[in-house]
Amino acid sequence: MPTLAEWEAFGHTPHILMKYVVISLFISLFTRFTTFAQWQPQAVGTDASFRSVSAAGPAIAWIGGTKGTFIRTIDGGKTWQTGNVPDAEACDFRDVQAIDAQTAYLMSAGPAEKGQARIYKTTDGGQTWSLQYQTQQAGVFFDSMDFWDKEHGIVVSDPVNGKWVVLTTDNGGQTWQPVSPAVLPPMEPKEGAFAASGSSLVVQGKRNVWIASGMGKFGRVFHSSDRGQTWSVSSTPLPGGEFAGLCGMHFFSEKNGMVVAANYKPDQPQPSPNTAITRDGGQTWQVTAPIEPPGLKEAIALLSGDRILVVGPSGTSLSADQGQSWQKLDTEAFHAVACVKGTCYAVGAKGRVAVQHFK
Repeated sequence: MPTLAEWEAFGHTPHILMKYVVISLFISLFTRFTTFAQWQPQAVGTDASFRSVSAAGPAIAWIGGTKGTFIRTIDGGKTWQTGNVPDAEACDFRDVQAIDAQTAYLMSAGPAEKGQARIYKTTDGGQTWSLQYQTQQAGVFFDSMDFWDKEHGIVVSDPVNGKWVVLTTDNGGQTWQPVSPAVLPPMEPKEGAFAASGSSLVVQGKRNVWIASGMGKFGRVFHSSDRGQTWSVSSTPLPGGEFAGLCGMHFFSEKNGMVVAANYKPDQPQPSPNTAITRDGGQTWQVTAPIEPPGLKEAIALLSGDRILVVGPSGTSLSADQGQSWQKLDTEAFHAVACVKGTCYAVGAKGRVAVQHFK
């Protein structure tokens, strides 16, 4: 853009310059939003439904789904490997953790009493899988899993006897140790987590972990800064309810994060606003503007330029100003999303997988 001196040299006044600046800023903002192309559907050879995706790099993504299904790409979606974990036909892999092209973890959600609370690991690109953990403890229902690094991970289940069931590993999943219920804050009646997008539990850095809850009076966020050994809890301004509360979360740094709320009861309106942001590590939360398009949203990702991407069955939305405003990108239905360096993988029902490259 010309400098003020250059404009004056050509006889333009500062007033005209300001009009030019405003127009230029508008064009720049418009361009940031409209550079989005449509999601590119992927042929993955299965009708399994997917609620979990994890990317170990722009070209490497692992996805977990129903009927014991997993899929993997190591070339950015040019080709896909689709398979089923042996003896896991009844498992619904609601979370997945990609370590690299060869190594990944799968977490099965479902009642432990029915043999569905399981964690699997592969170290050979999905050719073989080892069952690392299984429990039949009544009430256990795994919701989400995450790893700080290839050795240290954590998984959360719905509450048993009024406390989260939290397990951690420090040896790459060879053993999983329960966190003592005594260090966990008490839950509200019926409060729990949604196994909706693999992001009701997220980690950050080397030791931070957060759990997002629903079905209480308001959505709450539980935080540990020492890998689950001690915990605090804060309330968000987003409402809960019988089928409502926080269903997706993402922390962009130690202090800055966002949660998205949903209502899963059929024919019930979605909360509005349905996102909140924190700038102090989850101690306090402030609502953002209502997302466009409105409707059920479940997962959050971060793009370059601090842009925030949100997906759900009602479509994809983008914010370039930390949630102060939202731009509707499309109405494609997805449950979960993972992005690395502008390459995003989104997954949904009936084998829906898509890839998009953001600038």
